[in-house]
Amino acid sequence: MRALCWHGREKITCDTVPDPKILDPRDVIIKVTSAAICGSDLHLMGGFVPEMHDGDVLGHETMGEVVEVGPGARHKLKVGDRVVVPFTICCGECRMCKWGYWSCCERSNPAGQKEAKIVGYPTAGIFGYSHLYGGFSGGQAQYLRVPYADVGPIKVPNGLDDERVLFLSDIFPTAYVGAEMCDIQQGQTIAVFGCGPVGQLAIRSAFLLGAQRVLAIDTVPERLELARKSGAETFDFRDDDLQDQIKQATRNQGPDAVIEAVGLESHGHGGVMETLKSELTAMERPYALNQAILACRPAGVIATRGVFIGPVSVNMGAAVAKALTIKTGQTHMQKYLAPLMRLIEEGKIDPSFIITDRINLDQGPDAYVKFRDKKDGCVKVVIHPNN
Repeated sequence: MRALCWHGREKITCDTVPDPKILDPRDVIIKVTSAAICGSDLHLMGGFVPEMHDGDVLGHETMGEVVEVGPGARHKLKVGDRVVVPFTICCGECRMCKWGYWSCCERSNPAGQKEAKIVGYPTAGIFGYSHLYGGFSGGQAQYLRVPYADVGPIKVPNGLDDERVLFLSDIFPTAYVGAEMCDIQQGQTIAVFGCGPVGQLAIRSAFLLGAQRVLAIDTVPERLELARKSGAETFDFRDDDLQDQIKQATRNQGPDAVIEAVGLESHGHGGVMETLKSELTAMERPYALNQAILACRPAGVIATRGVFIGPVSVNMGAAVAKALTIKTGQTHMQKYLAPLMRLIEEGKIDPSFIITDRINLDQGPDAYVKFRDKKDGCVKVVIHPNN
């Protein structure tokens, strides 16, 4: 089969690789009908994630048609089912899964003990996201093996096309949880730092959950325009008086909560010394996170949805002084798949509004560069591997 593969920093190619096979009774194989490039895939492209191996197949936003079913998954899935596959892999049996903390599954990551040396404990395996998270092949390919398939995938109801449901695989639940973390009360103002795909869906989710106003902060004109179409008020992160603008927009009260949807890719007016310190210490650059902490009103909430890989230098003094609550974490996907599918079915949201580019696998390497560089208004790339 054909697949997008990692061959070192900044080197992604479309290769011919072996077809996946059933390795465990709970596996299924899907023919991938749609996949997407995620902002966190750019971390792999940039070489920021350890334990990537030459030839690893990329991709964790995937859906498709079941073509083979292991005997342990036949009670849930059958050949011909259309499914969306969540990016985390969960066993459904460990204490974390039973408690509903799906992204912290204790069993699905075969490299869990190696990961635990870095983060303290093992967490769930992830498709296409390094051997630190299990070394599972990703879904930017013509076919995908899905482990624990009796737990993970959700069937797609008749009448829903791929583009409306694909983002249930990651970014729609991730964004929705960001809004949910804010504990939004009617009439409140929410700020969203970062208007990439997760930020765009977080804006819509915040309005769905009752926000009266959403303030959206980014630097890319096309993304700011898309945020305005969703009803947000927009601000340019590069403005030196950004914090003053936010205060003026909120009558000096500040937003009630802030969703940080930038993470590792964070960049902007961090200052020469902060940039130098980042380069010298190899720490990540949490400019947006620190600006979010400054912007949030006292006793408010910071919901981090951007991906961080390692240590960051965070303004904890401001967070403590203002009694902020900071919420983090990978999304507990299985909790949200069915409720968010219903929102799509009921027409309350159509996540496909963020799609700007539709490609085949051969166009994948160029699309990675286009997405990274935000060229030509690129917001979200969807891949159709079997076209």
